[in-house]
Amino acid sequence: MDLRVARGLWDPEPGWLDTASYGLPPRPAWEELQAALDVWRHGRTNWHGWDESTHRARRAFAHLVHAQADDVAVGSTVSGLLSVVAAALPAGARVVVPEIEFTSNLFPWLVHEDRGVTVAPVPPDALADAVDERTTLVAFSLVQSATGRIAPYDEVIAAARAHGALVCVDATQACGWLPFDATRVDVFVCAAYKWLMAPRGVAFCYIHPDVRDRLRPLQAGWYAGEHVHESYYGPPLRLAASARRFDVSPAWFCFVGAAPALELLGQVGVEAVGEHNVALANRFRAGLGLEPGASAIVNVDVPGAQERLRAAGVRASVRAGRVRASFHLYTTERDVDLALEALSGRSP
Repeated sequence: MDLRVARGLWDPEPGWLDTASYGLPPRPAWEELQAALDVWRHGRTNWHGWDESTHRARRAFAHLVHAQADDVAVGSTVSGLLSVVAAALPAGARVVVPEIEFTSNLFPWLVHEDRGVTVAPVPPDALADAVDERTTLVAFSLVQSATGRIAPYDEVIAAARAHGALVCVDATQACGWLPFDATRVDVFVCAAYKWLMAPRGVAFCYIHPDVRDRLRPLQAGWYAGEHVHESYYGPPLRLAASARRFDVSPAWFCFVGAAPALELLGQVGVEAVGEHNVALANRFRAGLGLEPGASAIVNVDVPGAQERLRAAGVRASVRAGRVRASFHLYTTERDVDLALEALSGRSP
């Protein structure tokens, strides 16, 4: 689908620059969700159609990250999916993380300190160099939530492979605009309510087949069965052979809204979306006298920025005292200029 055509499928109010907090649904996703809620309200059908949306979303996500759908598990949160990985770490494991890492990819490791698991925070620029023969796992966000900084994906993977360490990546702030190949790492997680524009309550986890058997599906229930409709009652244990064994019973309506949004991104193409987003981010940077960057998230320190933006009707975040503006498929040049006018003190 042409990007210009796709951009007509949203209905944002001017000034939304906060996709890094949550994304806005395209009209097909909103309409499909409303239809499902109406059917639910009146009891017109069973749940099987809603469940098919879960499989659609899984397939669409796998396509976006160049993976096979059988290698992707579904859940509701990043931390919940990572808890299984953390529980599989051996006693005395050493986990290397960026010191600014979002806690969904930090707390799951820290709660195992009583087993001797050590978490070593390092400066983001030193992440690859910090991986050595003592490292069991390196965990990092592909794009940092607070700063928008893009991690050196290739360098960290190379360092981990050189020392036999596992690689766990959180792509919540990257998936949907930054092209990459998830299959190069061991575990890859993503919450879908930001750049994938799904309702909150959808998360995905790519698990490389080579490490799948090293993890125990601690949250296994009926939905993790090889044949879901034959897994309602009684033993024996009969889990799926694929990554579905790590599935958590889905919040159906969240996936009803997720599937059309992910499918639309696949039709437009992540590369095209990324070019659009970064161009708008660089328009914003240029207006503030900053050099061009490569991220769809811009983190800046402007005195009184939060109040100025709020007064102009611009919605952005503040992280660690700095404004975080983020730009996506539905963002316009006018949105960017509105923010620049507010920050400069100029009248629109």
